[in-house]
Amino acid sequence: MSSLCLFTPAGVLTRAAPLRLAARRLAAMGYTVSIDAAALARHQRFGGDDDTRLAALHRIATQAPSIAMATRGGYGLTRLLDRIDWKLMTHSVERGTRWVGLSDVTALQLGLLAHGGATSWAGPTAVEDFGRADADGGVDDVTAACFNEAMDGSLEAVGFRTEGGFDGLDLSGRLWGGNLCVLMSLLGTPHWPRIKGGVLFLEDVNEQPYRVERMLLQLHQAGVLGAQKAVLLGDFTVRSKSPMDRGYSLGVAVQHLRSVCATPILTGLPYGHIPTKVSLPQGARVQLAVQGRDVLIGW
Repeated sequence: MSSLCLFTPAGVLTRAAPLRLAARRLAAMGYTVSIDAAALARHQRFGGDDDTRLAALHRIATQAPSIAMATRGGYGLTRLLDRIDWKLMTHSVERGTRWVGLSDVTALQLGLLAHGGATSWAGPTAVEDFGRADADGGVDDVTAACFNEAMDGSLEAVGFRTEGGFDGLDLSGRLWGGNLCVLMSLLGTPHWPRIKGGVLFLEDVNEQPYRVERMLLQLHQAGVLGAQKAVLLGDFTVRSKSPMDRGYSLGVAVQHLRSVCATPILTGLPYGHIPTKVSLPQGARVQLAVQGRDVLIGW
């Protein structure tokens, strides 16, 4: 059985019960689950102070479990990037550890790519995806199945439906990306992966469409989007609409971006802060093909 360690690299866990539930569910799925000693640490809004969370990263990298899954995202990994022992982290990947998560974990995953090209998995987090109470929907079957196949090596492709207009698109490149806000925070830093000819995937939550557009335009104006072969947009959940939008929406923002950027921008990727999400091999070389409105990403 694969060993799976749950750790808290960013935001604080306000309750222990969802973590315990996630651990039980993952164990029932066949994993040998351990919870890092600092997973329930608390300091302000963080899962322990910076030294505690940094030590947890290095401790897990030294142990090199089969899977290291973040308990949640939030905010905090950016504070650690300049102090992370990237050689140790890369060595853990070489020994077989798959670092899994999304949201703020994007900073760790892109750092792995920038400091040696190590791969990881953009996918579920323990509390959000495996610690959700049954009354709130429980564990999503697709998310769990996709994660299992990703971890046992049998997942070779994911598919989704996009808008019309991309039929016949066929390309290959390195898959990379994650949370848009977190990714933007790395632009211009040593932790930014300088990937050309890639397939960039993006998602975000609680951001108004104009803020999403502003960040995407910065990526365009910085030459990042133009250097990619394709951009895949996942879920961009907006909790409340602004009365100022007056018909302006994320769809309008995407259409504007397409008018100024020649790189194909596809929507519909089932990834982000949503119950049903795929697991994606961060840093792997992929083949992307579109037939009609059906998109297949294989590796």
